[in-house]
Amino acid sequence: MTTDLVHALPKSPGVWAEAWKRLKNDHVGMVSLFVTLFFIVLVLMAQLGLVAKGWQKEVGTPFAPPHFVGKIEDGSQSAVVDSITGANVDISDVDPLAPRYPEWAERAAKFTTSTTAKSDTLPFGADQQGRDVLSKVIKGAQVSITVGLAAALMATLIGTILGAIGGYFGGRVGDFLEWVYNVFTAIPYILLVFALAAVIKSGPLAGVLSGVWTVVIILSLVGWTGIYRLVRAEYMKHRSREYVRAAEAIGASHASRMFTHILPNISHVVLVQLSLHVVGFIKAEVILSFIGLGVPIDMVSWGTMLSEAQTELVLGKWWQLVAATAFMATFVTAFALLTDALRDALDPKLR
Repeated sequence: MTTDLVHALPKSPGVWAEAWKRLKNDHVGMVSLFVTLFFIVLVLMAQLGLVAKGWQKEVGTPFAPPHFVGKIEDGSQSAVVDSITGANVDISDVDPLAPRYPEWAERAAKFTTSTTAKSDTLPFGADQQGRDVLSKVIKGAQVSITVGLAAALMATLIGTILGAIGGYFGGRVGDFLEWVYNVFTAIPYILLVFALAAVIKSGPLAGVLSGVWTVVIILSLVGWTGIYRLVRAEYMKHRSREYVRAAEAIGASHASRMFTHILPNISHVVLVQLSLHVVGFIKAEVILSFIGLGVPIDMVSWGTMLSEAQTELVLGKWWQLVAATAFMATFVTAFALLTDALRDALDPKLR
């Protein structure tokens, strides 16, 4: 009888069910969720080779403009032909075959055009080598978003676990973690990045870690300190509250109290830090790629595209800069708004 009565009582929704309900009522949060999921799906498709597989192919003429700009008639093609055929240059006295060079060059040009025809315009334009900017920016999204999300998740995981242990237990454990924190924060950020890059790229891990994961490890190892400090302070504040004492009274373990009871109540702090680290790590990848410590030269990212666009912008070729900036700004803004919506949905003070 008692069991039937217990089953008949209404069950209160859990923390995550309530958070999802509140998130669905936030229109900006839902739009940001769909935009973020779109980029993640795009990254997965690029990873599987379904899109942007041939980003390295020269499918257009050098600096081919976008479709809406149209073909630019600036005489550049004729200048290239003249440089090949030697227009207005008479070297027949030196080379008896010189009169045949223009004819051979025309045949070679016809053969090249018939076999590998290149477009004069592309949807988002082409770079200086004739590669499609749209394919490059999609492939760059795969690298940059992977670096930003993976490094931010790893740094958040490290900082949250260490902060939870240090703030919950305190004592000697907390003192030791504070010492580790002080060691990492005492070293200037950029010097620590250079030191870790040198160790990982030339040390015993050089054959194990390569490419994108080198950047992920470097950023996560230097980015956990801020999250650790905030999480530690929150755990010190929550560990003596009534709901934690009640969980202890019913026999909940330390791990259960730390990660089942306290963590959901401070998750809004963790999510804000995660959002900030994703944005910061994407920017850091741009800087590292620019100075040669980022992704390898045979890969493309938003950082390498922005680096290339600096010289192109001087020549008036702006489309690669606009494409990389627009994609990066859209993802970063959507992810930040989604994180704000999740923070509001999970914040216990707003329930």
